[in-house]
Amino acid sequence: MTITRRSLLTAAGLTSVLALAACGGGSGSGSDQVVRSSTAATPAGSSAGGGKATVGLTYIPNIQFAPFYVGIEQGYFRKRGADVAVRHHGAQEGLFTAIASGQEDLVIAGGDEMIEARAKGLDLVAVASYYRRYPVELIVPADSPIKTPADLKGRSLGVPGRYGESWLGALAMFKAAGITDQDVRVTEIGYTSQAALATDKVDAVMGYANNDTVQMRLAGLDVRSIPLTATGEVPLVSISLVTTRKYLQANPARVRAVADGMLDGIQTMASDPEQTIKDSSRHVPNLADAKAATAARATLDATVKVMLTKDGAVSGRLDPAQWASMTAFMRSQGLIVKDVPAADAVAAGYVSR
Repeated sequence: MTITRRSLLTAAGLTSVLALAACGGGSGSGSDQVVRSSTAATPAGSSAGGGKATVGLTYIPNIQFAPFYVGIEQGYFRKRGADVAVRHHGAQEGLFTAIASGQEDLVIAGGDEMIEARAKGLDLVAVASYYRRYPVELIVPADSPIKTPADLKGRSLGVPGRYGESWLGALAMFKAAGITDQDVRVTEIGYTSQAALATDKVDAVMGYANNDTVQMRLAGLDVRSIPLTATGEVPLVSISLVTTRKYLQANPARVRAVADGMLDGIQTMASDPEQTIKDSSRHVPNLADAKAATAARATLDATVKVMLTKDGAVSGRLDPAQWASMTAFMRSQGLIVKDVPAADAVAAGYVSR
């Protein structure tokens, strides 16, 4: 999996969510429920984090969420004064359904997905960066004649569907390469990229550097990854820590505690992978199994690469200019029907680094 592989809510579904939010939320039936909480008392002298917070981590427990697992097990949130629980969404649940209804206080989500939701009426705001680099890349067999995205012209490209980060990454790639989706045989393959590439169903696939590429190589498939642009930069913002404007205004100290505790977890993920896997094993099933642990370590190593800045530092700071570029790109591609000002979508000052 990757963190935001599901499609966004439909307009009709979002309307229902907004109505649910206005009514004060539901009981959480149909979800994977709250997994674990850092429930110990706040130590003396710690910063005032402001109490309990539930963080949505989407659909399946995975090592990619290790900063939260580590933060709970090592007491990073507690030391900052917050009592954090994590909640994995139900299989049929929309990405922002629970935060809109009040079942979650914050959620890990793609910046692009958040902008789409804002354009449809949800007052969401990003408070910290989770992935520093957009994780989507072009994946081809090692012996493929495709060397750059421009070489896709006249060839087939597999995507899960025309939605989500893979599709947005493909659109950014097409634009940078001077081609369009009409120049490429785009094939919607669902989440079968490994099989589609291994059986020559498509010439290339869009995938995630810290998931698809890793899993293909672990399965023995000889693949090569190609950046979406020559510079590696795309006009898209990756995974972020998101909340609602209402929650942020009511609980600024709590949001800071969650954001900084998350960054503490990323630091441990980068510096102590063995401890990270040990802590994560209390949240992710089967990590005690040697094969699963090997796969988790490979995913962890790849995920750390997209979490750190170019100089290898941990930082959650958001760049409003980058968000402005993304919203302009999304509007130009018809992905949103109205402007979403970056100033409304980004809240600076809620991380210490």
